[in-house]
Amino acid sequence: MGGLRILPACSQALVATLIAVLIAGVPARAADPVAIDAITSLTGPSTFVGRGTVEGLEAVESIINKSGGIAGRPIKFVVHNDESNPQLTVQIATQINAAHPALVVGSTYGAGCRAIFPLTVDGPLTYCMTPAIAPAPGSFDFSAGVANKDLLAAAIRYCRGRGWTRIATITATDATGQDNDAALDAILALPENASVRVIDREHFAISDLTVDAQLARIKSAGAQMLIIGTAGTPTGTILRGVTEVGLTIPVGINYGNATRPQMTQLANYLPKELYFFGTAFLARSSVGDPKTKAAVEQYYTSLRSLGYVPDASQVSGFDTGMIVATLLRTAGVNATAAQLRDALDNLQGFVGANGPYDFKAYPQRGLGASAALISRWDAARNDWVAVSKPGGEPLR
Repeated sequence: MGGLRILPACSQALVATLIAVLIAGVPARAADPVAIDAITSLTGPSTFVGRGTVEGLEAVESIINKSGGIAGRPIKFVVHNDESNPQLTVQIATQINAAHPALVVGSTYGAGCRAIFPLTVDGPLTYCMTPAIAPAPGSFDFSAGVANKDLLAAAIRYCRGRGWTRIATITATDATGQDNDAALDAILALPENASVRVIDREHFAISDLTVDAQLARIKSAGAQMLIIGTAGTPTGTILRGVTEVGLTIPVGINYGNATRPQMTQLANYLPKELYFFGTAFLARSSVGDPKTKAAVEQYYTSLRSLGYVPDASQVSGFDTGMIVATLLRTAGVNATAAQLRDALDNLQGFVGANGPYDFKAYPQRGLGASAALISRWDAARNDWVAVSKPGGEPLR
């Protein structure tokens, strides 16, 4: 992240508050930056996601500032590190909100976003850079990416199309794992999925060093597909276990795991068939829609120009930042939180690295199951290749 200096959390928020107060009392000059507070996790368990979102926001700054900025002013995301700690996320958000900003982005993990939702009942508009939450309709809270339930819906549609009707799952015992189980149960209750059933459901603690016992039970159950409901370090533990117990069935995981460093680190443990539940950006060579293709290429080009390796870690920050810039360009830099929310509620036609957005059709998120795309990791190409149409129907 270049020369970014990470201040202690209390100092970050205090500085941000003082700057905001000072700016509020001084008329903005044309060259003054449009500063937007961004809460991210640069340390702690969610580091790999937090650092990626900052890289995505930096790419947005580069694109927007090279194209005239916001009303002639450069855009600048002021980064605050919440250390992957929900209590610290609340502390930082409270201090930021004391300056009455109209807009904040972050945090980058579900627990942090859920922790600050009670602070945003009357604003500011808070755009969380994670798909792992479900903001209340009509609220000031928004979520990046395709919801986990919609990704799972596309994944089950893909499994059904491939004839994989006996599914096994392994999820963590935390809130994310519980949400994953609940979402899958709701999807399998739909009439079109009557032929698909979970024949083994295993759980683990995210601190566990091995899950071989759980995977051995899955192997004995005769599952045709294993769905992993976690991201980050625990995913590596599971994939190593898959190899160790000799489990050879296809494995599917959320695109939050689709980072090249992780693919390199786990190269010796990757299953022969490893599928990712993601969106257009992940399988860019397979994108057909011209507008989406252009947005995906802009994503890759802008990140590479900054010296970053594009993958899944930056997409939530990138699309969030581009949408925020679009809002400020249309609603104005002096728009209130309510005005920004109204503008976002009605935003249609924006195309990002995740594909076309429609906030009228998909409130608080802009994306639905139709944006989900199933990709397969191709080790020979060192890249992801689409194996489904948008929505999960297998390619023939």
